[in-house]
Amino acid sequence: MRIRKIFCTMTSLMLLGLALSGCGMGKNADASDLAGKTQSEHDALEQSVQNDNYEKQNITVAALKGPTAIGMVQIMKNAKDGNAADNYSFKIAGTADEFTADLIKGEVQIAALPCNAAATLYNKSNGKIKVMGINTLGVLYILDTGNDVNSVQDLKGKTIYSTGKGTTPEYTLRYLLKSAGIDPDRDVKIEFKSEATEVAALLATESGYSVAMLPQPYVTTVLKQNSKARIALDVTKEWEKLAGDDSTVVTGVIAVNSEFAEKNPQVVARFMEEYKKSSEFVNSDVRSAAALVEEFGIFKAEIAEKAIPYCNITLIQGSEMKNKVSRYLSVLNGENPASIGGAMPKDDFYLNVK
Repeated sequence: MRIRKIFCTMTSLMLLGLALSGCGMGKNADASDLAGKTQSEHDALEQSVQNDNYEKQNITVAALKGPTAIGMVQIMKNAKDGNAADNYSFKIAGTADEFTADLIKGEVQIAALPCNAAATLYNKSNGKIKVMGINTLGVLYILDTGNDVNSVQDLKGKTIYSTGKGTTPEYTLRYLLKSAGIDPDRDVKIEFKSEATEVAALLATESGYSVAMLPQPYVTTVLKQNSKARIALDVTKEWEKLAGDDSTVVTGVIAVNSEFAEKNPQVVARFMEEYKKSSEFVNSDVRSAAALVEEFGIFKAEIAEKAIPYCNITLIQGSEMKNKVSRYLSVLNGENPASIGGAMPKDDFYLNVK
């Protein structure tokens, strides 16, 4: 009976999503209305699955402590309550290095991680992982405390504090500057710090004029601590304006162990359906999502609630995913091939995309 009820809940959520989309439901729909309709659908459909024999699978899912994990908080809650499609256990890590070896071995089956880290892992493991979707677009922002940065060109002559030397934040910033005709080695001074918290603290306490590039939710932390600070530029929007051709910043992806995906296509499909609903929930009910972000130790709810609208949490799959990921990786490859593992991934990097 418990298995049948779980199946019913999944089916009812799918039907409810279709019904709501047809009615043009706004992003701020009342969560209590959703809950009532879901239960009603559940009761109506329970009799239709009497012969279902599906047994839950044990799945370990890893994610980084930040925006790449936020999109799946509803799945975490459902798993905790025993209402998820499978028996998910979640590992929230500080760095991707904490779970990449296990993802290659198959001890972690699914992971949300930086786009370039997924490409590097694919190259170094000879294709033992694949990407299933983009779950986070750009989360980088330029902040200033002087109100005179209104375009990328305005960064010329400035000192820019940032993190990520030798990693994607540096390559993203350098590409953005070069696209605007600014020499990143001559026309600006980029001062790197080891941690985003260090940059946030510096910008929050700096009494003079400062410019910094930070990811969310550290941006929100700075804005909360320093009334002079403001978001001057959305790096993703500026990238898209300068790069064109449907190019964008791809921060995070959902990856899967290749052997697991091959042997368990239905399990993978169920997870992605749950992820789709979870990401939609996060974007439509920010306050409830923020409470879950704190419950699962990702960030404090107060910060998360303000940061989520700026985290570009999404789910992009199929050919659109492949186009955006490949174009982003080609930029990183042009800056430093080592940033993606030495070479552009082959077509089999993308799960179920021809």
